[in-house]
Amino acid sequence: MFNLRSFSSLILVLLFLPVLARAQQAPTPPVLAAKSWLLVEAASGQELVASEPDLRLEPASLTKLMTAYVVFSALRQGTLKLDQTVPVSEKAWKTGGSRMFIQVGTQVRVEDLLKGMIVQSGNDACVALAEAVAGDEQNFAQVMNREAQRLGMKGSSFRNSSGLPDPQHYTTARDLAILAGALIRDFPEEYAKYYSMKEFRYNNITQPNRNRLLYIDPSVDGLKTGHTEAAGYCLVSSAKRGPRRLLSVVMGAPSDKMRAQESIKLLNFGFQFYDAVQIYPRNEAVSTLRVWKGKESAVRIGFPSDLVITVPKGFGPKIRTELVTQQPLFAPIAQGQPLGTLKVSVDDRAYGDYPVLALDAVPEAGFFGRMVDSVRLWFK
Repeated sequence: MFNLRSFSSLILVLLFLPVLARAQQAPTPPVLAAKSWLLVEAASGQELVASEPDLRLEPASLTKLMTAYVVFSALRQGTLKLDQTVPVSEKAWKTGGSRMFIQVGTQVRVEDLLKGMIVQSGNDACVALAEAVAGDEQNFAQVMNREAQRLGMKGSSFRNSSGLPDPQHYTTARDLAILAGALIRDFPEEYAKYYSMKEFRYNNITQPNRNRLLYIDPSVDGLKTGHTEAAGYCLVSSAKRGPRRLLSVVMGAPSDKMRAQESIKLLNFGFQFYDAVQIYPRNEAVSTLRVWKGKESAVRIGFPSDLVITVPKGFGPKIRTELVTQQPLFAPIAQGQPLGTLKVSVDDRAYGDYPVLALDAVPEAGFFGRMVDSVRLWFK
């Protein structure tokens, strides 16, 4: 006998099967014991999973990531040198919290101070470096804030170089992911040299790196721990497995053990359930566009860095792209000028729009060349 209710139920099931299939394929994000966390694909900056990523929290020693970024910049600019010796002030010597145990009145090499800050999390080393770069810690904090603004860290305010508590000293998980990505991107040699060090010995005192993941996961090569009573236990970590690198930020975990456990949970989730797909490599021509009234008749367009998107496992073959360009196109054209948009969809759903840039400059043609193209355009 025909049953209308059963038939209606069957129709509803058939209608929702595609939705159910997608839901089954989408990975379920982990839940962490922390105040805030974020997982990012380093190559693209794409957020994979997050909870309260814009919550302003005390960063504790995660501050030292920005201190290192500013010091690395000074080294690159030549205003500071690795083998340069720095006098230890009374302020640096007296700074509380974790220390590398430098002595007032002595001279310490900049590279030793860097290791003491990165590996031993020495607050005394931070102050000595800040004074070497900017004269005093207050001026150094201004440089930290200026760099934060330049990098797009919209939820951060720095008042010191070490992360000691201050009501106006705060950051967010999102900002820390931006900072960690910039540090690895802008200073790859320094990152590889210092952030995977498991211990450092200074003044006859050997101290281990507080990042537990360096000892339990060989794919992890940084970055930094932090802890105060108000901040809880924090960890910014990075792991590279094959060509992929992920960045995780965990803030406000209840213990040292838990910040490591929750961080590895995030990293494993990202590597296991997502794929990073390169759409176009850097500086490869996506297309060539006709240019009018220029010294060249065409310009290559593409991306100055690899275009990588991250999708759930199995969704790579479902990526589709559509190039939309400006026409007609007239010289002069500057290198890096946006000339179009690459629209990316995944499984027939919009994923993102990416500006496509001129890979070369095209100067304006001379008077005769412009006249010839004007005539051609008139007939066209």
